[in-house]
Amino acid sequence: MMEDPHCIINKVAQILFEKKGFNITALDVRGICTLTDFFLFAEGNVDRHVIALAKEVIETLKAEGEAPLHVEGMSEGEWVVIDYLDVVIHLFKPGIRDRYRLEELWQAGKVVDLELGIKGR
Repeated sequence: MMEDPHCIINKVAQILFEKKGFNITALDVRGICTLTDFFLFAEGNVDRHVIALAKEVIETLKAEGEAPLHVEGMSEGEWVVIDYLDVVIHLFKPGIRDRYRLEELWQAGKVVDLELGIKGR
């Protein structure tokens, strides 16, 4: 059984933040979307960075017993989708996120207040 989606979202956001991912946003789409409860969006600098971010998320959560249901886009690295059922993560290369503007599709969703901590301070 998956742990609390809020916990997963914050954990993933922290991983992305520490690995220099940026423009990290999460939306609560419960009640307006049948695909998932939460979307998390972030960007990496280049395709290799996006792939590295995705691998770090997958490996960290897998070590904690959470395996993704489906992963797509790892070979190109322009747009990687990691589906954990209750949480779907979209990682983009700059420009790709702007082109598809997924957040606009779910603008009725509620922005989740992410609890990012800065290590070593």
